[in-house]
Amino acid sequence: MEGPKFRFPHERHQQMIDLIMERKRVGTGELAAALGISLPTVRRDLVVLEQAGLVSRTHGGVAVRGGGGEHDAEPLFLEKVRVRQNLKLRIAEAAAAEVENRKVVLLDSGTTTLAIARALAGRPITVVTVDLKTAEAAATGATEVHVVGGKVRNGYYSVIGNWALNTLKSIRADMFFLGADAIDEDGVTTSTFEEAEVKRVAMEQARRTVLVADHGKIGNHSFSKVCPLDAVDLFITDRAAEPMIAHYRHKFSEVRLV
Repeated sequence: MEGPKFRFPHERHQQMIDLIMERKRVGTGELAAALGISLPTVRRDLVVLEQAGLVSRTHGGVAVRGGGGEHDAEPLFLEKVRVRQNLKLRIAEAAAAEVENRKVVLLDSGTTTLAIARALAGRPITVVTVDLKTAEAAATGATEVHVVGGKVRNGYYSVIGNWALNTLKSIRADMFFLGADAIDEDGVTTSTFEEAEVKRVAMEQARRTVLVADHGKIGNHSFSKVCPLDAVDLFITDRAAEPMIAHYRHKFSEVRLV
């Protein structure tokens, strides 16, 4: 019998992901015992997680799924999705509140924009995204979703390359939610040159750019520059960021702490 601690399947899935990430490889029996759920439930959940590209099932268990490896310093999606989830949810709710119905929204790749996709899902809006996970999350109810084509970064699910750039140049959006690997007083940076290109083109196609990131991204600098801080119209972050950006907050057009 399943215990009462999981109200929703996604809560159980997240606990399962956390355990798999911690142990790298774990048996189905261990998962069942650790989470207080039945073996059939574990097997059903692992099918869902494997289909989502998050884990690889093995004989009698499951293992962390590897990625492309081109930048070992960049955490894979499975690792990113575990970090500061409550803050990402707050940021996502504030971001979704900026969007009016019937508008066209461009969503960047990343786990914060994934949370925004979930917050927007079902509303009568058009979503264009450069991320497979984000597209999957938004595609429900009245929400019309378009995925930009291109090369998929294995293990990260973002779309890059000339095809993606050319597709983006053919659209117009009311708002672009921009993600970042790092933010400091010099600007917004990300892990790869290819993703930085996609982000810059997306910014050019949107009437308004909203930067979304929690305080864990602040004070860091990544490989490739995306834009200066004054290029974004609004920065939505959590309250712990306030002292971290105090001496260069004036460089932002607007900051909203949630």
